[in-house]
Amino acid sequence: MLDVTDRAILTILFTNATISNRTVAEMVGVSQGTVSNRIKRMEKLGIIEGYSIRLNPEKIGWRMTVVVGIRIEKGRLLEIQGKIAEDPRVVSVYDVTGDYDSMVVALARDREDLNNFTKTVLSLDGIERSHTHMVLNTVKNTWIGIPKDIV
Repeated sequence: MLDVTDRAILTILFTNATISNRTVAEMVGVSQGTVSNRIKRMEKLGIIEGYSIRLNPEKIGWRMTVVVGIRIEKGRLLEIQGKIAEDPRVVSVYDVTGDYDSMVVALARDREDLNNFTKTVLSLDGIERSHTHMVLNTVKNTWIGIPKDIV
């Protein structure tokens, strides 16, 4: 599906999504038209889903990141995950294997905001148990961005 040229273009775009097709063409060693056609094809195929910026949550007031393991009442997984995902502080919701049914990554502005998140989102009817882990240090974060309503 993807060849060496496609992968080279994607690598460059991942590093800088605002780079010109002309510059990408020069870097990859193909024509500008080839770059344009390849990008359009990858967009059409859903390989490229969109373009965004990567924000530093702390710089815009989101001082805390939490990872929460959640056990959900049998038969209600999708319903509860959908409700959790509606909260603008929630960055990611995952189905997982192991002790929990779902893992959630969320941001909080401060302890009060985290307390509110815990009492509203994590106490939804259908959540049997939650275990919140506070992120102390981020070693690597390749999230593309955070939800628009969180800025």
